[in-house]
Amino acid sequence: MAADTPGQNPAGEDARISSLEERIARAEHVEKVRQGATEQQADDGSRLGNRVLAELIGGLVGGALIGWVLDKLFDTSPWLLLVFLGLGIVAAFRNIIRLTTVKRPDQ
Repeated sequence: MAADTPGQNPAGEDARISSLEERIARAEHVEKVRQGATEQQADDGSRLGNRVLAELIGGLVGGALIGWVLDKLFDTSPWLLLVFLGLGIVAAFRNIIRLTTVKRPDQ
């Protein structure tokens, strides 16, 4: 019943609520800054791992696909597939070795 009395200020104009809203806004800003600074980024290890996996899969699939197409073209059934699959594996491992032995400028 006290809220119905004509002498009360509306809730939006109360100094305590304004102060509380300001403190909440500052706390939200501080929390956003804190979370933004600790946002998890892909580190060098996971990027290198993804690149190694892509090189390995790419070499295998690429060699097998080229060998299969050439086998169909020249009718040499499994031989060109096996040769190009082997070449794809060699190329993939060569690229992986090159990736892992490169000196970075920040080291």
